[in-house]
Amino acid sequence: MNDADVARPLRLMLLGNFSLLKGADEIELPMSAQRLVALVALRERPLSRPYLAALLWPECPPERSLADLRTALWRANHYSTQVITTAGMRLCLRRDVQVDVRVLKGFARAVDRVGTKMVVALAEMSWVDLSLDLLPDWYDDWLVDERESVRQLRLHALERVTEELSLSGRHAEAIQAALAAVRLEPLRETAHAALIKAHLAEGNRSEALRQFYRCRDILTAELAVEPSESLRQLVSSTAVPSETRLAG
Repeated sequence: MNDADVARPLRLMLLGNFSLLKGADEIELPMSAQRLVALVALRERPLSRPYLAALLWPECPPERSLADLRTALWRANHYSTQVITTAGMRLCLRRDVQVDVRVLKGFARAVDRVGTKMVVALAEMSWVDLSLDLLPDWYDDWLVDERESVRQLRLHALERVTEELSLSGRHAEAIQAALAAVRLEPLRETAHAALIKAHLAEGNRSEALRQFYRCRDILTAELAVEPSESLRQLVSSTAVPSETRLAG
């Protein structure tokens, strides 16, 4: 590997469509190699060849699945850049590959630590698209639990990003982040709360109240419950009597 290759970072995007970039150039991989790269990237630890083969080709006998794994590994590393490293019977992603899901997990851990510099944490998240699902067009069984875990991480991240952007005076971006959280989980009250707070931070009390009523309508229609008292308190200085409805 020459100095020019070292200077061009490898980035792997798993939110949305699979995309592996070296600098600005996309590395095209066949589907079998994509699935192998995605799996080792998501599990974040060295994985044995039999384990990988069984997950990726569950319908095949062990000998055939191991042969398919060898082919996928060769294809993953054949295109000018080694993406997966080997250590005996175990495989893992190359250490310097930046993965959007790993950045998301790092952000989730960072925001819970005292003393975290949120400006730095937000900057590290700048290339991660939180509006996208984890490989939404893939139907592999091993992705089911991973997808739900990432969905929860995205919700928490979007709510926290909304808060930090509002505090920084970046109100339009904060509102977009909160809207993404509401779209991701319309029944999540904390997502609505984040959006209401973003509207209030910008000084738009009417929008905050309108969002409260939208939330109330959704919760009533879908779950037959009323918004919590804490959500009501957010708009208490703006709110009209509960029986009054806003037009539209």
